[in-house]
Amino acid sequence: MRGTVHGSLGGVYRVRLDSGEVLESSLRGRLKREARSGDRVVIGDRVEVVTGQDGSSTIEEVRARRSEIVRRGSGGHRPRVVAANVDLLVVVASVTRPEPRQSLLDRLLVVGEANHLDLALVFNKSDLVQKGSTCQELVQLYRRIGYPVVEASAVSGDGLEALKDLLCSGTSALVGLSGVGKSSLLNAIQPGLCLKVGELSHKVGRGRHTTVSSRLIPLECGGLVADTPGFSDVGVWGVEQRDLEKCFPDFHPFREECRFRGCTHLHEPNCGVQAALARNEIEEGRFESYRTLVQEAVDS
Repeated sequence: MRGTVHGSLGGVYRVRLDSGEVLESSLRGRLKREARSGDRVVIGDRVEVVTGQDGSSTIEEVRARRSEIVRRGSGGHRPRVVAANVDLLVVVASVTRPEPRQSLLDRLLVVGEANHLDLALVFNKSDLVQKGSTCQELVQLYRRIGYPVVEASAVSGDGLEALKDLLCSGTSALVGLSGVGKSSLLNAIQPGLCLKVGELSHKVGRGRHTTVSSRLIPLECGGLVADTPGFSDVGVWGVEQRDLEKCFPDFHPFREECRFRGCTHLHEPNCGVQAALARNEIEEGRFESYRTLVQEAVDS
């Protein structure tokens, strides 16, 4: 029987079969020994399951993944696959508490670009936005680059229909810092989910983890959403230094102006990207994100 992994806990995987039945399945010993990209089985994986006479079920085979959300794991020495077979990566930030961090948003976007996913950004808590805030500048920046951006509020309801339109087809994944309101947004889109919502730490203004493990949530409107634990830091995995520029679409119009093929855009003369940066056609923070990721790729 074939199905999709919707969650896991302690080595037991929740598999929703194509028939609609849900099984709690263990992993066949042979699969445990196989080398796979990052985690052996993650949410979104398509699997084949066999049930025994005693009613137990076992995952016998994991189908090839058509896409992965991969980031550098703790310690930086191995990849961590967050979810598989995702169509859309939704990067979620909040306008305040916690404040949006452009460097983190750029890293998450690079993860999506590197894995050839469709991308969108959501800025939650729009009811708290103040004129001239950093958030408003980031909204304008990412819209200029060409990313779909939704300004939403789980409290006022603003932007929820636009977010629902994004999530109600295919498989999406919500990623972002703890406390940005991913679970609150899903609860607002589909009342009755009753996902646990955490409070912010008043001392540091950051959220506490409420989603402790990744899970795949079916929406009544037809889509599947991967709800993932909050990321405090993201290392980009498996992207060669020379390929990082491909993950910055705002650099693309200026690459052909570079004098040298294979230009890193960091120190070469007659660089089209550097010239665009000097003309303020590339935003400085975006270039700093690129520079940092290139250095990390060199050091790894």
